[in-house]
Amino acid sequence: MAKVAFIGLGVMGFPMAGHLKMKGGHDVTVYNRTASKAAAWAEKFGGTAAATPAEAARDADFVFTCVGNDDDLRSVTSGKGGVLETMKSGAILIDNTTASADVARELYAAAKEKGVGFIDAPVSGGQAGAENGVLTVMCGADQADYDKAKPVIDSFARMVGLMGAPGAGQLTKMINQICIAGLVQGLAEGIHFGKRAGLDIEKVIEVISKGAAGSWQMENRHKTMNEGKYDFGFAIDWMRKDLGIVLDEARSNGAKLPVTALVDQFYGDVQAMGGNRWDTSSLLARLEK
Repeated sequence: MAKVAFIGLGVMGFPMAGHLKMKGGHDVTVYNRTASKAAAWAEKFGGTAAATPAEAARDADFVFTCVGNDDDLRSVTSGKGGVLETMKSGAILIDNTTASADVARELYAAAKEKGVGFIDAPVSGGQAGAENGVLTVMCGADQADYDKAKPVIDSFARMVGLMGAPGAGQLTKMINQICIAGLVQGLAEGIHFGKRAGLDIEKVIEVISKGAAGSWQMENRHKTMNEGKYDFGFAIDWMRKDLGIVLDEARSNGAKLPVTALVDQFYGDVQAMGGNRWDTSSLLARLEK
């Protein structure tokens, strides 16, 4: 059993911290900007709620963060009252936020100055993956820090991999989002085409999902897409935040991402339709409006 702190109890962080407590058996202290959510977590799982990130991180062996963006991450780590104020030498800071590779490298350097390890460890699998403890975790870290932290990360993960040096986890998550954007747009167009052609979409998917066109998105989202229901996954606002990070990185490294840039614009169209909190499969709604 390790002493663990978890900072950020959104739809992902709340169940992830729960798995660290219940499945991992760790001593978990949590912090959330909305204190009532931290209190609710402590009541549900029997852990402890702290008043600040620094308080949560005091004496912890591992500190997890899962917040909104680069600025939120800086605030709870290197900002006033952040976890780096109190983390002990030899502890490891593990960031599950989807953020930029630049901030990952920045925090790695800041942590090293304190004698603390750092792992950028964004996740994939959505809210369902977090709740079921089967997330995919992409890590950028020094090997020794990764080896020490992996058994703890395993508490909420189905797959954990070391992608390379600090920042590599975030870069891998960017590839994940590039692939999802193209897949969902293709699925949306396929369903739209099939409906216009008068085909039974359920029968179509039953067949093609077992062939080369099959994907997680097809298996898990085709039914709700066909029914025009878009409340079952990763919100468009979050996806556009992620794609913004991707496109910024592409401008920096010279990668050409024409499809990703186009799908990002399509998501903007869905936002203009009022679909900010619809899940990413709502690209179909844009075609059927």
